[in-house]
Amino acid sequence: MTAMTEVWGKFAICVALIAVGGPALARYGDIIAQRTGLSRSWIGLLLLATATSLPELFTGVTAVTAADAPNIAVGDALGSCIFNLAILVVLDALNRDGSVFTRMGQGHILTAGFGVILVGFAGASLLLGASEFAPKLFHIGVFTPILIILYLVAMRAAFDYEARLAVAGAVSGPKPEIGLGRAIVGYLAAAAVVASAGIWLPFVGLDIAEAMGWRATFVGTLFIAAATSAPEMIVTIAAVRLGALDMGIANLLGSNLFNMLVLAIDDIAYRPGSLFAAASPTHAVTAFAAVVMSGIVIVALLYRPSTRLFGVVGWTSLSLSIVYFLASYVIYLHGH
Repeated sequence: MTAMTEVWGKFAICVALIAVGGPALARYGDIIAQRTGLSRSWIGLLLLATATSLPELFTGVTAVTAADAPNIAVGDALGSCIFNLAILVVLDALNRDGSVFTRMGQGHILTAGFGVILVGFAGASLLLGASEFAPKLFHIGVFTPILIILYLVAMRAAFDYEARLAVAGAVSGPKPEIGLGRAIVGYLAAAAVVASAGIWLPFVGLDIAEAMGWRATFVGTLFIAAATSAPEMIVTIAAVRLGALDMGIANLLGSNLFNMLVLAIDDIAYRPGSLFAAASPTHAVTAFAAVVMSGIVIVALLYRPSTRLFGVVGWTSLSLSIVYFLASYVIYLHGH
């Protein structure tokens, strides 16, 4: 067996583990929502998004500490954001009864809006990071504490919003046979499987990327980001199949918020200086693509477009796809 075959075999094992643990994670998250009376959106935003975003966290910290690869860390966090939003295109294509954007709760506008703020701020920080006028705070940039504060504000606002809609947002229907304690244990076990495979996945991806001769910015933004976003995609699809669409969507949008917290943690872990100054400004293209894609999602949630092209996807999905591929092409051309 060749080295290339071996590394692709490891990649397949990682994806297979996520494919097993992901549906279980969604199922137990749904049970926790039913047992606690919390909304599926809040469970997706907090529990699922945190569990599925652990690969980005461990990949980023490892990239800036052990590998001294700031472009991999930044590219992974921002690339995962646009990949998560591109997953909405897959959901729209899988939903044969009409546009998926007509079924999503409008409460996701709040999370997507905060996504615009956090990711946009991260993109601006990358452009300003290398400037001699950019303020510093010890070895990190002043942008990092602001990102942390913005993330906490976003989570607090989402919690307050869900609390006000507790009656309407709580999961109705008969209680599941599984108790809350068993559901929590099952959730933690499934999260461990998904996180472990997801953490291993980027390292396998780096081996593949090195063998293929791909550049660091391109690898971090596209290949590694897609690898670390595999848990989000599988868990979201599993949630939709459970009839918990809003939980799946909250997982995607919540993961984007958590990815910005990951960037802040990566900056703290990067000892040589500010991560935003060390990373390529080209990553700002990815950040602003994520902002545009989030804006498209907000418009779709407000406008509720029902027209579908060839009965497959709507104009919203087409727009998301165009922005994603344009950003990917720019990164491919100018990444280094």
